[in-house]
Amino acid sequence: MDPITTKSRRKTHNRHAFTLVELLVVIGIIALLIAILLPALGRVRQQAVGVACLSNLRQMALATMDYVARHRGQFPSSLYSASEPGAVVAYGWDYTTRTDLLTGARSQSPGLIWSGMREIKVQQCPAFDGRSNTTIPEPHTGYNYNTSYIGRGPFELIKSPARASDIRKPSRTILFGDGEYASGANKYMRSPQTSPTEPPGTPSQAGTQGFRHRGKTNVAWADASAEALSIDPRDRVPTHLRTPTLLNIIGANNGFIGTDNSLYDLD
Repeated sequence: MDPITTKSRRKTHNRHAFTLVELLVVIGIIALLIAILLPALGRVRQQAVGVACLSNLRQMALATMDYVARHRGQFPSSLYSASEPGAVVAYGWDYTTRTDLLTGARSQSPGLIWSGMREIKVQQCPAFDGRSNTTIPEPHTGYNYNTSYIGRGPFELIKSPARASDIRKPSRTILFGDGEYASGANKYMRSPQTSPTEPPGTPSQAGTQGFRHRGKTNVAWADASAEALSIDPRDRVPTHLRTPTLLNIIGANNGFIGTDNSLYDLD
């Protein structure tokens, strides 16, 4: 073999090889790019989750507006029960639960706002992975309904739900939101101050909102629009609920939409 040709081939081979230092530099650059990109990708994912949640809330609000249209302008009750042959039925705004009096067996179906739908995955907030605080764990959870002023129900001083005509500023009256407190999700939203429909001493600390969307909480208004709200942590809990026990029930990163009832009431 021609020694000159052999030497030329060796030089060509050597030029295409990477040294250990070059490989370490490349790995370092890749690691740096990953470190830069991962937080950005995380923010994009969180933003997508927030958008999906807002879409869920809009659909829930639209379903409620359809209910209102079919029930002479009246909103659905937060909860009420009725007897039927052999069973007791609890009608909730989100789920209906039927209890067989003979066997004790319970079954669930979509609630008042869903008009016969079979599946309501829309009621699962994509940012909430906690549990449902109901006797029978509900398959989808994470949202709550303005019980203090709109839904009301049998445990309130004013039991009948509000009417659409009662709401003076639908675009600034909360209908649904990201329900959350330390022990999970309570589907009955409560205002920070006692409302005229609530018995004195009604505990509101479990009916709070979760600020789980990059420090914001999502709400659906009574005009069926939805919005992400940012509330200063100092303005999420009124003074009378700032005891260690009640703050522990509310949980970190949870609270109300302000310390007064202005975004909950009908005015």
